[in-house]
Amino acid sequence: MTPRRVTLFSGHYGSGKTNLALDYALRLKEQFENVALADLDIVNPYFRSKDSEAALAQKGIRLIASPYAGTNVDAPALPAEAYALIDDKRIHAVLDIGGDDRGALALGRYAPAILEEGDYDSFLVVNFFRPLTRTAQEVVTVMNEILVAGKIPYTGIINNSNLGEQTTPELVLSTVEKAEELSRLTGLPVVRTTVMPELFDALKDQIVNLDPITLTVHQSWAYKEE
Repeated sequence: MTPRRVTLFSGHYGSGKTNLALDYALRLKEQFENVALADLDIVNPYFRSKDSEAALAQKGIRLIASPYAGTNVDAPALPAEAYALIDDKRIHAVLDIGGDDRGALALGRYAPAILEEGDYDSFLVVNFFRPLTRTAQEVVTVMNEILVAGKIPYTGIINNSNLGEQTTPELVLSTVEKAEELSRLTGLPVVRTTVMPELFDALKDQIVNLDPITLTVHQSWAYKEE
């Protein structure tokens, strides 16, 4: 994928969107000097980009997050510097969006500027093994809720279906047809199917746009539940 200036990752809880946002920010840093990650998940206190602030800083990636992230306090408070991230065209920005319509409300504040610039990708991250997103139609329901709240149209689907360390090539293959059905229902392309690196060789000739997710800072990030 050709990087756009702003890249958004959203999906239902447990989809792995935060893992993918972290991974993508690390990849961007290999290409661009000025990379920032904004944690806009103001609802879920359990697994956030905020948890990896020190590790990101070591890589030179700036993190912008609510002062309440990583605590037991949930309030829709985001620092003013998040607006600067959207406005400063020198920054390649990655946005980690909340996992439902309430979580996506924060995105609505930045939607007009993002849409006006038009240099963005917004990816719907899907894990078909999670409750409430086991079918393509269930994913469409969640997607529409996030879309109404966040106000930014999606540009692609990432099939991140997994059962953690129990994931097998057969399990991944079983979700390909569901992802294709989701693509037909939404008109969005499946831009990536992600797998742990050890599964890549077994699947590389069977799935288009297969992507091994490697997290060089903390391998424990990979496929940890959000």
